[in-house]
Amino acid sequence: MKRKVKHYSDEFKFKVVKEYLETEISQEALKKKYGFGGNNCIANWMCKFGLQKPSDEQLKIQSIMSEEAKKTARETELEAKVRELEKALKYEQLRIQALDTLIDVAERDLKISIRKKPGAKQ
Repeated sequence: MKRKVKHYSDEFKFKVVKEYLETEISQEALKKKYGFGGNNCIANWMCKFGLQKPSDEQLKIQSIMSEEAKKTARETELEAKVRELEKALKYEQLRIQALDTLIDVAERDLKISIRKKPGAKQ
């Protein structure tokens, strides 16, 4: 006895795939809900439409991006200012380190004291 093969419209297939991707419903539950069978139907339909279930990493990235989108213009402006100030601080720390090295070399090679002595009168 031959089984009858059901053919579903692309709209129906896309609807099922979309529901599978956007909810936490399993493939088995969707098969029961819409009354169709087959082991790989939904997976095959996903391939047909070029879709795939997002991985945990992709979901994490999407949540971070949505949080970024929720930030106000003021928050974004303040974050940019913080980055700018951190960059300036790093530059000044390097500058101080370079000046300290210059003083150390001058004191060592020229045998003169440049730094202020502690306890000296001002």
